[in-house]
Amino acid sequence: MSATSSIEWTDATWNPVTGCTKISPGCKHCYALTFSERFRGVPGHPFEQGFDLRLWPERLQLPLAWRKPRRIFVNSMSDLFHERVPDAFILSVFDTMRDAWWHEFQLLTKRPDRMADFVAAHLREPLRYTHPNVWLGTSVETQPYVSRARLVAPLSSTVRFLSCEPLLGPLDLSDVLGEDAINWVIVGGESGHQARPMDAEWVRGIRKQCRDANVPFFFKQWGGRNKKEAGRTLDRRTWDQMPQLA
Repeated sequence: MSATSSIEWTDATWNPVTGCTKISPGCKHCYALTFSERFRGVPGHPFEQGFDLRLWPERLQLPLAWRKPRRIFVNSMSDLFHERVPDAFILSVFDTMRDAWWHEFQLLTKRPDRMADFVAAHLREPLRYTHPNVWLGTSVETQPYVSRARLVAPLSSTVRFLSCEPLLGPLDLSDVLGEDAINWVIVGGESGHQARPMDAEWVRGIRKQCRDANVPFFFKQWGGRNKKEAGRTLDRRTWDQMPQLA
């Protein structure tokens, strides 16, 4: 958790929950798990419990202390919609996001079924009016998981986005992209010593689909064993397109 972040598409991270469990192929080499488990058993360390799920109620108000507007990635080290996070705690997170109206909060989950059910059950007014600064997103790494995107596409959030990272195969997103559906896409390759390869044509295919649907496309990284060396240029330029908000 930090008031700044090296993640290219955000400014800061906020982790009122830490820890998670693996749910799909994209989780195989989870960076958060690897990082957290290094500190298991270290007395007093925030990850003394490793990557076991933990709620941090004392962190709920943290974004209210950040006066400069930021884009904030919520739970970079967890998943807010994990089945073991109580609805009441998720509501407290939404309360803070509503109160900290000058920030933009980026919620990314691999459990969009629970996200959709939660929004329907607990937010009586459309999200884009009650919490216009909250972006809802899901991870899609291979074609079978495009079904996650179909759950996020109809939600009432101002921004509905996909993180295709790690991208593990070609994707057909043609039925989920659009101004009133998924309206932002991030693509990136896996990084680290066990990184699985990403084909450039998979990336170009998604970029073309975004162009055709007039959806902003953000290319985060090629990844690999040395992600800094691999860089993040695609066809001789960077792609840092962001949603255009009114």
